[in-house]
Amino acid sequence: MPADPTPSLRVENVVASSNLGQTIDLVALASQVEEAEYNKERFPGVVYRIRDPKIAVLIFGSGKVVCTGAKSLEDIHSGIRKVFETLRRLRIEVPGIPEITIQNIVASGHLSTTALDLDRVASALGVENVEYEPEMFPGLVYRLKVPKIVSLIFGSGKVVLTGGKNLEDVRTALVKIQEELEAASLL
Repeated sequence: MPADPTPSLRVENVVASSNLGQTIDLVALASQVEEAEYNKERFPGVVYRIRDPKIAVLIFGSGKVVCTGAKSLEDIHSGIRKVFETLRRLRIEVPGIPEITIQNIVASGHLSTTALDLDRVASALGVENVEYEPEMFPGLVYRLKVPKIVSLIFGSGKVVLTGGKNLEDVRTALVKIQEELEAASLL
């Protein structure tokens, strides 16, 4: 029986960035926001933790903002919007609709419900795009050129995809890997 033509995908983490367009006094910010931490010996920015959605927003003195830990693109937008609302309440000027850039999407899925022979998978996917050293790491690293995604394929059939800038590229990569393994009769 052939594998599902549209394998399921679960977003594990989305990282995005934005910019306030101005410098920020991090000491003052951390002292005014209860959920914010700042310890410049440990990290050069304020760590602002939001509970709903559960994300961490890193705010740097340069005005750069990085959001991590989100499970969806909606969480990214909602979380950054909440941070910007807080900053506006503190009389920090924030652009009306700041540009948000997705930096990385990490997602997981399953290629197979049965065990994969990673030695055969490595041969089928081509040595120029594969790193597989089972003594060092239990998974196979497969670097796709188009879309530019790095995948970790495990003998259990699980796959982790990283480097995507949008969900469509991540989905395309998963389907492409599945099709390549089906063509080699490995699924």
